[in-house]
Amino acid sequence: MKYFTNEVMKQRAIAIAVLGAVVFAAVGFGIGWLWMGYKYPMLREPSFRNFAVSYETIMDDYLNGAKAEDLINGASQGMVASLEDPYSRYLIKEQGNAYTQGYEGEFSGVGITVREEDGLFVVGALTKGAPAERGGIKLQDAIVAVNDEKMAGKKYEQLIGLMRGEEGTEVKLTLQRGNQLQPIEVKLIREAIPVHTVTSEMLEGGVGHITISRFAQKTGDEFETEVAKLQKQGMNKLLLDMRSNPGGLLQSTLQIADILVPKGKTVLQVVYKNDKRVITYKSKQEKPWNIPIAVLVNGQSASASEVLTAALKESAGATVIGEKTYGKGVVQAFQQFKDGSVLSLTEAQWKTPGGTWIHKAGVTPDVVVALPSYASLRPLPIGGDMKKGSYGEDVKTLQTMLNVLGYADTGQPGLFDAQTEQALRRFQNDQKLTASGAFNDKTAYRLLEELNKKLEQEDTQLKKGLDVLKK
Repeated sequence: MKYFTNEVMKQRAIAIAVLGAVVFAAVGFGIGWLWMGYKYPMLREPSFRNFAVSYETIMDDYLNGAKAEDLINGASQGMVASLEDPYSRYLIKEQGNAYTQGYEGEFSGVGITVREEDGLFVVGALTKGAPAERGGIKLQDAIVAVNDEKMAGKKYEQLIGLMRGEEGTEVKLTLQRGNQLQPIEVKLIREAIPVHTVTSEMLEGGVGHITISRFAQKTGDEFETEVAKLQKQGMNKLLLDMRSNPGGLLQSTLQIADILVPKGKTVLQVVYKNDKRVITYKSKQEKPWNIPIAVLVNGQSASASEVLTAALKESAGATVIGEKTYGKGVVQAFQQFKDGSVLSLTEAQWKTPGGTWIHKAGVTPDVVVALPSYASLRPLPIGGDMKKGSYGEDVKTLQTMLNVLGYADTGQPGLFDAQTEQALRRFQNDQKLTASGAFNDKTAYRLLEELNKKLEQEDTQLKKGLDVLKK
């Protein structure tokens, strides 16, 4: 029989304790790793090791250094891009905030609409009563700096991101006005700027013409307001204009459908992955709609505007007029993270009340009507520099625009020759622009304005809508 001294017993106890701690730690680590693998399945993917090693190598060895945040955001964008889905995207921070603000009924800013002109950001419109107008900013002022950050070489999105910000905060704009040598500095306090998506007018014969530009958070409420206003003016027919409406929020679309589609009629069906869930939305109309409806659409009417068009056509007996719609039959859901970043992911497809999936096919009008050919001319590039001796498709487009506006003798198609120069100089003279005979951004915007005025007078689709409603 062997006996152990107190010292030996003590050492054995320590050894057992250490071994127990190691075993406990190993078991705990194993359980933790299994739990992590369960919670985050990507950790079990063999290729995840490639990602982890690449990340560590870049952080440790990349010559110019790297930020962990940038690498992880880039990886998130790469994951979404790998889906090869044009409607799914990952937007980082400010981009994500701008994305969600686009659907809100307002944003925090100063109330300036900007356009790019000759390499400058020029004030094109001012929101009435907003900080910019109250602060003395004028149309045609060029914004050369925001908070002392120069705008030369910046992108439009960067300018907008700098001008917007938290409500109640200050922003300083540096402006160049006309030929004044000294720039002007204006300090403004950001505030909530409303975003209106619905407009209306009363046309001949009691036809209420309502235009929905997109479906944002308050579009349904705006629509109700405009309908009430037109009803007070004696509206007895509705011409709903959703041409070039890119879509937006489904809930706003449903709110409008609840006004126009008879109660209980199907508005749309939403079908999720592998048909595991199908939701059929039916109208919850509270007050019957008793006046005829005609809908105007074109090839840029997409998504939510197609939902409402199809619902009105198939469930409310509306007449659809114009051109075949874009054909976007999928639904995105988005989630916004704490830093403002947004994941917008295609999660379902939608079908019309009759069960048709219109993806890449569009909604076919009951009455097909095209606009005048000049309405589909491609826009001339901002910052484009065309003058005598230039040639190409942009020159040909410019010549066509001048022809449409009555400046007939524009020379050889596609070649900016002496006749083109003379025709452009006449247009510039008539518009009280500098008659250089060379194309610039100011001339481009004025051409667009004049073409839009002409199109308003020659809107074949609107005229057909009025004719249909008169019958």
